[in-house]
Amino acid sequence: MEPKSIVMVAGEPSGDLHGAHLIHALQAKYGPIFVCGMGGRAMRAAGAKIVIDADQVAVVGITEVIAKAAQVFKAMGQLKRLLAGLKPDLLILIDFPDFNLHLAAIAKRFGVPVLYYISPQIWAWRAGRVKKIKKRVNHMAVILPFEKQFYEAHQVPVSFVGHPLMDSATGRVPLRDDLSGLPASPVVGLLPGSRDREVASLLPVMLQAARRLRDKMNSVRFIVSCAASIDPASIQAIAQNSGVDGLEISHEPVSQIFPKCHLAVVASGTVTLEAAICGTPMIVTYMVSPLSYWLGRALIRVDHIGLVNLIAQERIVPELVQNEVTPEAISQAAYGILGDAQTYKTVCRNLRMVRERLGASGASEKVAQIALSLMEKEHAV
Repeated sequence: MEPKSIVMVAGEPSGDLHGAHLIHALQAKYGPIFVCGMGGRAMRAAGAKIVIDADQVAVVGITEVIAKAAQVFKAMGQLKRLLAGLKPDLLILIDFPDFNLHLAAIAKRFGVPVLYYISPQIWAWRAGRVKKIKKRVNHMAVILPFEKQFYEAHQVPVSFVGHPLMDSATGRVPLRDDLSGLPASPVVGLLPGSRDREVASLLPVMLQAARRLRDKMNSVRFIVSCAASIDPASIQAIAQNSGVDGLEISHEPVSQIFPKCHLAVVASGTVTLEAAICGTPMIVTYMVSPLSYWLGRALIRVDHIGLVNLIAQERIVPELVQNEVTPEAISQAAYGILGDAQTYKTVCRNLRMVRERLGASGASEKVAQIALSLMEKEHAV
């Protein structure tokens, strides 16, 4: 019997990594299986045949997509031809919502069942997209606890599989909620993001805040995270121009940086959940182009930007958005946490609650089981 065939589509580095883990889980459960589609280095290393490199279409922000419109349309055409020619047993879509929802409609026309892993944030904005999902997607595999209730309310087949970050959380540093006091020389991590534009916007402001915080706490130390996708020379240049002495620039994964830090200043995104898993208090910052922000504010229907606060359903860590991202605001928020042991312990306890809500490990294995059920049982899970 020929092995099952799957087209898998991930448009961003995080989706590529989750796709790779899913491929390994599918192989472990099923054996030989043919996976092809759009992704990156991680999916290719896991054995997928990458027809389109995700770097060609990856974008951030509403307005920024225009610059890559030609590549996006070309990729969509290639995947349409792939679905028509291969007629795979399943299409697995990972995040990357606008592109993937359009592709789901194409798959439906070809009679290919669709599994969507990692939901679009339709609970935050453009909630009307749930109607498209109901028509085009056979099953949603969601990673945030409140998403399951949202889809159930709209009669969309859904499973909460837990967050894939929990798969690598074994052996993590215990939460620091047993402190009798903060250390004399606290360490603050500065994590300006994994994209050039984010770093150029956020890191200079973070470093100015670091200077202000050192005026209040002269023993504080700083670690600057340089993501693998960022040219180290650009980080070094910004750091040298800041005038902040004694900076440590780290190229380690954030999962190794957070345990060293008593506080982190982070760009909004999945990294906030990685901080929560490690039990590291944080300040969430968010900056995009003015037009993207204006359009987003007109559409977004949630009270928080940070995933940690969304999961907690309350503001458990500070958020600074757009014009609020200033050196003074960051330094004040940092001192508010590091300068009071009780506040620090309260944040740590709240982070424990968030980590518990993220579910147990094994997200990839659960999604693999859903995928096999869709292929084996006439699309029923």
